[in-house]
Amino acid sequence: MIHIHTEVYGHGPAVVMLHGWAMHSGVWREFARQLAQHCQVICLDLPGHGRSQTVHPYTLQQISDAVFKVIPVTEFTLLGWSLGATVAMAIAQRFPANVQRLIILAGNPHFVQTSDWPGVKAQVLDNFVNLLQRDVAQTLIRFLALQVNGLAHGKSLLQALKSAVEECPPPCPEVLQAGLTILQQADLREFLAHAQLPIQVVLGDKDTLIPLASAKALQRLNPAIEVQILPAAGHAPFLSEPEPRLLART
Repeated sequence: MIHIHTEVYGHGPAVVMLHGWAMHSGVWREFARQLAQHCQVICLDLPGHGRSQTVHPYTLQQISDAVFKVIPVTEFTLLGWSLGATVAMAIAQRFPANVQRLIILAGNPHFVQTSDWPGVKAQVLDNFVNLLQRDVAQTLIRFLALQVNGLAHGKSLLQALKSAVEECPPPCPEVLQAGLTILQQADLREFLAHAQLPIQVVLGDKDTLIPLASAKALQRLNPAIEVQILPAAGHAPFLSEPEPRLLART
């Protein structure tokens, strides 16, 4: 079994948190510590990210398998952000007896826009794929900037995000490319449409990667899904809205 880096805070009902593309669990350590006043928070570095070893091949199934195997509790709330939300949905689909509640933070079951689903324009991810082949560092800088674009305190939030991310070396280019491929290809709408567990979706109204139209699309997909829209928040809402009240029912 590969090594998956884990950080645990607090005691009580377990909340497992999965970070986004090119990140690691340190990006939301402050948020996790605040949340840990109310529950046990388990932060994992996705395979190939932060201090975790990678998986081969780098597929959604392999990632979800590796993450699930190291979760130290049998029942938990699962919170995933961005790419981590895609992994979280895959885990909830494959291991429904263990996931008590699913929280999708700035995530989308079908990340890329199509004629029948709101998402990020395909060209945006294509541009990252192309730039990644030439300049990894520049790709990551642009990606971080995109997450706070248009926010009132964007510069300070970007600095906080960069400082947290730079705690660990970036993932290797192969892992980064494979992560973008997962975002381009994964489609978990069918799972969400028929899921029986409680699902909460938290979106920022200024998110440049997850359009607000996806909120209504998700509720059409499954009316039981609870959607929360955070005003003046971008793609990393836990930075601009760090209080655990975001997850008040946890």
